[in-house]
Amino acid sequence: MASFIVLNAFRRKKQGISTMVSLYSSSTIKTSLLSSFLPLRSPPPISAASRGVSMSTNRDSHGSSSQVAEPFFRSVLGQMETVYLNRNPTPKSVLELVRSVDDDEQLCYDHLAFRTFGIGGYGIESLASFFLDYGYTQMDELRFPAKKLRALWFAPPHASSAVPGGSGVNGPLPRVFISELLVEQMSTETQDVIRKYTETSPNGRKYAALSSALGSLPWEKPLSSEFEQLAKESEYAAWTLANGYALNHVTISVHRLKSHLNKIKKLNQFLEEKGFKLNSEGGVLKVSPDGGLLQSSTVADSISFKFSDGVTKSIPCSYIEFAERLVLPQFQNVPESEIKECHRRDGFEVGNADKIFESTNQEQLSRRTG
Repeated sequence: MASFIVLNAFRRKKQGISTMVSLYSSSTIKTSLLSSFLPLRSPPPISAASRGVSMSTNRDSHGSSSQVAEPFFRSVLGQMETVYLNRNPTPKSVLELVRSVDDDEQLCYDHLAFRTFGIGGYGIESLASFFLDYGYTQMDELRFPAKKLRALWFAPPHASSAVPGGSGVNGPLPRVFISELLVEQMSTETQDVIRKYTETSPNGRKYAALSSALGSLPWEKPLSSEFEQLAKESEYAAWTLANGYALNHVTISVHRLKSHLNKIKKLNQFLEEKGFKLNSEGGVLKVSPDGGLLQSSTVADSISFKFSDGVTKSIPCSYIEFAERLVLPQFQNVPESEIKECHRRDGFEVGNADKIFESTNQEQLSRRTG
């Protein structure tokens, strides 16, 4: 019912906006979502020094002021998280299992990740505007030439206050990682399919965060043949066409766990013993060249998706990631009880992320039944 009210409010608010196609019935959405989303705003320019590079420098302050109230901001993140957990049983089971073992009920997220189409204003900036308006700071750019992708990550404001004992999106605010497909580098056929949906719904880009919070596509449902066509050239493109702005994954901050699982190798072993399939591309454990960032992830869940031509197929959905950030060399002498996030390796790594992207690829999904 809430989704119906939201969608009809949009139709009244602006003529010509495309019908947002609900992937499933979302949980109750607060009515404040309707009026509080801000217009699209482009992120600040990227410096030449950061192009194609992932940085491990620390940040002491971000200097960004919030234009969005924190309760509202966290409420939107909460709806994104609810959509994600309702659609993906593996992340939900993993989170419940880790909480049951950990000594502390608080479980922190390292980062949230989203995928976009880099064309017609539907790219990174369409979703980044929501986080920038809350006070997030644009950090570094990463490029993936073979996959024809680029990404930016955003650091949360230090001024935010976590809910006492809060977990997930109610805990310390996570980093945000947003990638985009460089559509103009794709084949003409793939470009035509993507443009068909983005150009017939040009205003959907303004409501990227709302689309994610509702679990709804900002364009019409695609044909099954178009999904398959895109998947042959780019599984990332096919995933985005069918999943839109849905959370691609959340990431558990492993070193913040209180139990013996606060080392990623032990966590990986524990999960595999419990029967969870982990992404094996490049090895289960992905390690940055400096050795300071360790990552792994599960294989994505699959969902039943009914295409606009009436065909129903199983398609890849989302997964959960794990990240351990080690203490930087210059802080090795800091007592363990005094170690904070600012003492640890920050940022992202192209090599790690390139392999994590594979979590939604068919080759990895086939291992779930293998």
